[in-house]
Amino acid sequence: MTQEKIYDIIGIGIGPFNLSMACLASPVKDLNTLFFDRSDRFDWHPGMMMQDTTLQIPFMADLVTMADPTSEFTFLNYIKEKGRIYSFYIRENFYLLRNEYNQYCQWAIEKLDNLRFSHNVEDIMYDEEQGNYLVKVYNKTEDTVESYRTRKIVLGTGTTPYMPSFFHPVKDLAAHSSEYLYKKKELQSRKAITIIGSGQSAAEIYYDLLQEIDVYGYELNWITRSTHFFQMEYNKLTLELTSPEYVDYFYSLPAEKRKALLKNQNSLYKGINESLINDIFDLLYTKRLTADFKTNLLTNSECVGAKYTKQGIIDLEFYHSEQEENFHFETDGLVLCTGYKYRLPAFLDGINDRIDWKSTEKFNVQRNYSIDKNANEIFVQNAELETHGFVTPDLGMGCYRNSYILREITGRDIYHVEQQIAFQKFGVYENLTKAQQYETSISK
Repeated sequence: MTQEKIYDIIGIGIGPFNLSMACLASPVKDLNTLFFDRSDRFDWHPGMMMQDTTLQIPFMADLVTMADPTSEFTFLNYIKEKGRIYSFYIRENFYLLRNEYNQYCQWAIEKLDNLRFSHNVEDIMYDEEQGNYLVKVYNKTEDTVESYRTRKIVLGTGTTPYMPSFFHPVKDLAAHSSEYLYKKKELQSRKAITIIGSGQSAAEIYYDLLQEIDVYGYELNWITRSTHFFQMEYNKLTLELTSPEYVDYFYSLPAEKRKALLKNQNSLYKGINESLINDIFDLLYTKRLTADFKTNLLTNSECVGAKYTKQGIIDLEFYHSEQEENFHFETDGLVLCTGYKYRLPAFLDGINDRIDWKSTEKFNVQRNYSIDKNANEIFVQNAELETHGFVTPDLGMGCYRNSYILREITGRDIYHVEQQIAFQKFGVYENLTKAQQYETSISK
């Protein structure tokens, strides 16, 4: 089947960011868009969908509100349609349950006609004669290959679970956090369960397993290379770093400076909710009153090796960064909260020469989120951490990025793109000379 229509935008991958783009593009009458995803349906991190887990951002960071609060795709419109807006109001909690966010996204999908699931993009070529891209897609439902043409492409293929290579010899017994719920029962049959990692996912899994530690009788261990189990920074001046002007500032820095900054910003986007840290401590305290159980919480301990010592037993080697000593730890259950990494899609091979590469595996992402040599044809979602900073995976900045990309593609402000929202200034203060600055400070 050949589709002769030329689309303005084809989006590849339908995660929250490209779903947001689809929602924001939908009411624009002169904009033709189409989005593909190889999955059969939208299901956001199903392996971590514990009953009480929440997002780490307020409900206003939904698919559209920060770009267009009047949109039909807002969370408030969803909760009103579902007859739960008064319950949500009375609950007085701005942080959505993860299940609730997933259901909200599925509701938005049902309202859109520019999404195609079960469609796997296999190849992209550039047609020099027509000046557009030819996208070949395998329709799994119909078992057919289809062709589509588009002027612009938005990549939203997202990140994939990451497992350091030294864990590969024991991966058949290990579970990545992304598949936790699928392997929970199996894990709870083990004598010892060890969780490696220090972020929100690790904390949620530890808390979930801690609740039934006295029922199943397993040993529960939580080990991190961080100096402590740290909470996400939520003070208001720190939150101003999730601003357009901070993205501008970060982008303007030399690459080595950006890299160094990211290493020191873990608490800005990789930390644990304060309430969850407190809940973990309270649960430990409460259970200790009535039950005898074994748990270990170890910090400053970086895992550097993993191997089988005997049938079903994993020997983990750690390096203690402060005492500068190695030690070993045995377990028969292992959960790796080692995060996610961007993986280059194979379908980019056909347009490899049109992409501006920083290295063989990294895009040179421009400030406008483009990665092509013309800086106006191929755009990325959640693939610009090294250039745009820690706000890259933040759902709260998704609407800003999509508004920016839509402006770049259409040449007009469909949705107002904020330039300055912070009280702070992040660069050198240029309006006064040093002498004037000194005199001003003395007068104050």
